[in-house]
Amino acid sequence: MTTPSALERPTGVPLGRRLAARLVLLPAVVLSLLPPRRIRAVLRVVRRGARPATAARARDARDALCAVSLRCTGPKGCLPRSLGAALLCRLRGTWPTWCAGARVVPPFTAHAWIEAEGHPVGEGVPDDYFARLMTVGPPSRRPPR
Repeated sequence: MTTPSALERPTGVPLGRRLAARLVLLPAVVLSLLPPRRIRAVLRVVRRGARPATAARARDARDALCAVSLRCTGPKGCLPRSLGAALLCRLRGTWPTWCAGARVVPPFTAHAWIEAEGHPVGEGVPDDYFARLMTVGPPSRRPPR
């Protein structure tokens, strides 16, 4: 998916966040090579114990990944970018909703992204622009017994 926001390299990302983004980049790329059911299984384990990510925290994580990797900035980098952003949020104790799906307007294009507070993060498109085929949201909180 080529949108202006997907191609911009964010500037001004603090050094600590850039280092953390580099830390999760390799696992994100390795995860992106797995079949979808394995990706979902790994993400379900990783998200355990996390709080839902705020839109600001999810945007910071996405921006950090784009700042450290040209691959994640480009239109074909949506899968490692979304996985890396989710993992980076997890390092800080939160979890966005990770989504994989497709653009609903022609031409058909597969895409992966993160959402927070019910909206796509950093995509620059309306909420209904993508059809979700797979999601891994924050863990549900069970009421205490």
